[in-house]
Amino acid sequence: MKVHRRSLVSLALLASATLFHTGAMAQANVLRIVPHSNLAILDPIWTTAYMSRNHGYMIYDTLFGTDENAKIKPQMVDSWTVSEDKRLYTFKLRKGLEFHDGKPVTSEDVVASLQRWGKRDAMGSALMQFVQRMDTPAPDTFRLFLGEACGFVFEALGKPSSNVPFIMPKRVADTDAFKQIEEHIGSGPYVFKKDEFKPGDKAVYTKFAKYVPRSEPPSGSTGGKRVYVDRVEWNLALRDAQAQVNALQKGEVDIIEQLSFDHYESAKADPNIQLPKTDKFGLQYMGRFNHLMKPFDNVKVRQAALAALTQEPFLRAQVGVKELYRTCASMFVCNTPFGSTVGSDIQSKSNMKKAQDLLKASGYDGTPIIIMKPTDLASIQKLPDVGAQLLRQAGFKVDLQAMDWQSLVGRRAKKDGWHMFYTAWQAFDVWNPISNPITDTRGEKSTWFGWATDDKMVSLRNEFMRATDDAAKKKLGEAIHVRAFEIATHAPLGEFEAPMAARKNITGFFVTNGNMYWNLKKN
Repeated sequence: MKVHRRSLVSLALLASATLFHTGAMAQANVLRIVPHSNLAILDPIWTTAYMSRNHGYMIYDTLFGTDENAKIKPQMVDSWTVSEDKRLYTFKLRKGLEFHDGKPVTSEDVVASLQRWGKRDAMGSALMQFVQRMDTPAPDTFRLFLGEACGFVFEALGKPSSNVPFIMPKRVADTDAFKQIEEHIGSGPYVFKKDEFKPGDKAVYTKFAKYVPRSEPPSGSTGGKRVYVDRVEWNLALRDAQAQVNALQKGEVDIIEQLSFDHYESAKADPNIQLPKTDKFGLQYMGRFNHLMKPFDNVKVRQAALAALTQEPFLRAQVGVKELYRTCASMFVCNTPFGSTVGSDIQSKSNMKKAQDLLKASGYDGTPIIIMKPTDLASIQKLPDVGAQLLRQAGFKVDLQAMDWQSLVGRRAKKDGWHMFYTAWQAFDVWNPISNPITDTRGEKSTWFGWATDDKMVSLRNEFMRATDDAAKKKLGEAIHVRAFEIATHAPLGEFEAPMAARKNITGFFVTNGNMYWNLKKN
């Protein structure tokens, strides 16, 4: 058979075009993200680290969620009833809930998951103080029996950030709360590809075809979790801020989860880059003391440190972009329901002379303060340097120890060997006197690192849990706020926005108050 040369050329061009089109389509179905840190801990109940929480949102689902206006809405739950005395809560799960291994989600999975979460989370632990028992009268129904009424059941079940009450299979949730889980099966919109997971290199998630999203539009951690891509790849190796921006500009990645503040203005001016606003309330910086380690077991030494750690130097050095930060003397975040500045004078109206005088009067013996400094988390890595400088000016000796963030996360779980670390919390984590982990002052029984001990705070917090009247809650919230500054639980270091950067062809961003990757399309 004779084939014309022109026909051969045409066929070659057609094949080439087809391959190009197929490749382009394949790339359009892969969302490539540079997350804010490495992912090393895969158990979002074992740690409060946001990388683990974000991983959790990819593969797990929740009973309730919190929308962008801080309203609690159902997620896995279809309907519920509350008894007249507010001591019996009955919940029914919606139809179509299935784990990635093909097994249906049942009420037994829910109860086991809540029990484990309640042993690690500050708000979960508080709720479990009221829960006498839970039972499962039907595969799609579970009940909470309370010993006495409390005012935060739905806020606890729908809390949007660390630790989130993610629902896991019972066999996984039965894992000791103080040991990490070894199986990562959820019922959420994505499936975790453990066979492709390489810590420090990449994490991969694929679309869960059997996930049934809710009908409502996405908002915060609520609404329909619709997935429009086949695959999400987290690039864990790209840690240099300039290299991240270069990769975004070249189209090698689609999203930088936390853009370096140093590159904010240049990214803002790039016509191919967008800076989607996905966080309504922002974040709060925090310096946390280890109350078990000398000299920070002495409240007077902690007070001297708190007085030295004024907010503006941290914000100016770490953020630098004035439109992205603000000082705030509230431990519960300014312009939120419990935002208050009462009792904050020791820090907000302090100066270095006052800090020096407080330290001299404290009996500080010169013990070096070990501050852990993360080397690979751009959004907080300058805070320890500023803190070290201010503490030295106040008269402290300081030992600044550098390590990667995941090493820091592991080390802070140990009750000795460190005095301070710095972190950032999203507003929802710290704006409520129960969810804010620093208000849990039960010493070594506390759910968060630092282990403060104070019976008065415990008593005030218990009163707050039982309060159902908004005015009473507000008054108790202020009393807790005053007490936290009196005992120097930690140092609030101001508020900021963490900018996200994305290619212009990514659409579907919504206000999440976190890092959630559904509803996104790659055009």
